[in-house]
This record gives sequence, structure tokens and C-alpha cells, in this order.
Amino acid sequence: MSLTSILSAEAIENAVKDCQAPDSFCYKKFFQLCGLSSKTPKEIKDVFQILDEDNSGYIEESELKYFLQRFVPGARTLTEAETKSFISAADDDSDGRIGAEGQYLISLIVFFFLNS
Repeated sequence: MSLTSILSAEAIENAVKDCQAPDSFCYKKFFQLCGLSSKTPKEIKDVFQILDEDNSGYIEESELKYFLQRFVPGARTLTEAETKSFISAADDDSDGRIGAEGQYLISLIVFFFLNS
């Protein structure tokens, strides 16, 4: 499975272009622009599994740094500040990773869009 089987290539490209400059990444805006906000929890979980490169059930800080490159090869890496901000938003137990099979990331996405 690939990200473009869940999200449109055009939406992904637009989302990555929007945050090309260092320290311009906003996960909320990125989720909206790439189309994750309109996906089902199952589709979001599928995206999580694609992003979980080592299939550990968690997205660790080292994986999250390359988040944009998973969407578009050659995209920039997230800065340390962006990575820490993103992980702290979805890390419910402060272990430095997003986990529980993506449930917290799914909850974060769903919560954000239901309350925005």
C-alpha cells in the first residue's frame, strides 16, 4: 500500500509545498491540506502504518524527522523544533513516540477536525 492509494498525489504535493521553509511545518494544516482530515479512522490508521517504517507500532522521533520525505521523496526533513512539537502533540505518555498502533495520532486528527 502507498500513500497515494489513500491520499491524492496532488493534495500531498500541495501539503509538502506549503511547508518547504524550515520551521514552517504545522501538522494541523498539513493534515488538512493533504486530505487526512476527510479520511476515516481506518484510512488514517493505514497512513500511520505506512509512516511506521520499522513496523514497531510506534512512530519514533527518528522516523518523524523524515515525515515529509515519506510523502514526497526529496522533501526536507523536519527541524528539531518541528519534530518535538509534532511528537508532543500526539505523545500521550511522554515516551518520545506516537504509539498504540496510531490510536493517539488518529484521535488527534479526529479531535482537531471535530473541534475546529
